[in-house]
Amino acid sequence: MSGPRKRKSYTPAYRREAAHLVIDTGRPIVQVAREIGVGEALLGRWVALERARTDPPEALDVDERAELTRLRAENAELRMDREFLRKAAAFFATENQNR
Repeated sequence: MSGPRKRKSYTPAYRREAAHLVIDTGRPIVQVAREIGVGEALLGRWVALERARTDPPEALDVDERAELTRLRAENAELRMDREFLRKAAAFFATENQNR
């Protein structure tokens, strides 16, 4: 017989990073929540809190907000590209060592 389940705890940094996976890439909360293994409602709250924290509505006009959205998406894409290249370099380095 198992005891009561302990509630999972996430650091503030993890919550911000998870929220930015949605904000920066424009991907649906449902998709990102499934990928990182958290509930959709929980991730939705993190996204709303992060948007409120980083983007006060009166601070940016429509053009600035569009540019910020575009730059965040580009930044997220570049991060993914960098991670892919890092993994590819590590793969090829081990392949060369095995020869």
